[in-house]
Amino acid sequence: MSPVFMVGCGDIGTRVARLERAQRARVSALARSEESAARLRTEGIAPVAGDLDQPESLRELPTHDTLLYYFAPPPAKGVHDPRMRGLLEALLPERRPRRIVYISTTGVYGDCAGAWVTEERPPKPGADRARRRLDAEEALRAFGARFEVGTVILRVPGIYAPGRLPVDRIRAGEPLVREEEAPYTNRIHADDLAQVCIAAMRRGGDGGVYNVSDGHPTTMTDYFFKVADALGLPRPPVLPLASVRERVSEGMRGYLAESRRIDNRRMRAELGVSLRYPTLEAGLAALTTAR
Repeated sequence: MSPVFMVGCGDIGTRVARLERAQRARVSALARSEESAARLRTEGIAPVAGDLDQPESLRELPTHDTLLYYFAPPPAKGVHDPRMRGLLEALLPERRPRRIVYISTTGVYGDCAGAWVTEERPPKPGADRARRRLDAEEALRAFGARFEVGTVILRVPGIYAPGRLPVDRIRAGEPLVREEEAPYTNRIHADDLAQVCIAAMRRGGDGGVYNVSDGHPTTMTDYFFKVADALGLPRPPVLPLASVRERVSEGMRGYLAESRRIDNRRMRAELGVSLRYPTLEAGLAALTTAR
């Protein structure tokens, strides 16, 4: 079995690494600091020193013939992802991986006015954070086609899991948009995303793009209500959309400006994934049971 190399080994990366190690894969990961390296060692992951913001540090990465997972975020500003591009430039012929799986975002589709969205829909990002992800996608696809390296792009919506719920916002009583005006949002449980990543590496088509979602979109307001109910917290107040826009951050205003429902049929058919938490209710029930 090919060794596994991970670029970006946070929450999702660690979950994927555990699944790979359960299949007896040798897993290593990029580590920017000794603190990160120590955390990786506790997971049985071999740290490899390097910094995506310093491309010269990437020239000796053990990436030859590996299964490479790229989960690192782009920089916080701009419309390009120099981190992805810097890594790809460092992958000289003797260091090119066998396959690369990249976690992108469903945000690349932009606002779809609540329509169902398949992978055939042309990307039209409306925010710089999504433009950076699309830039990374384009760089990766070009790299794969040029050098015959298998690439798979996963377009992922909101991720939830213990520690990844909007508890602070709910407790603070931050207002929500009344449901009839609220945009559609989509989500996936972190454990399900991890198994999708494994399936994409094993069964994803070369150059393939897959929407990742539980397939049951709901409004942002409904999501917050369900989380509050599951945790026994008071539901936040609701206000007209115009009023909420005046009270939230610029980033949140961007989310409120986009509405789409993500179709996950290609993921289920081609990757053969059976989700552990096919609905938000199932995922929240598991979270609250585990508390």
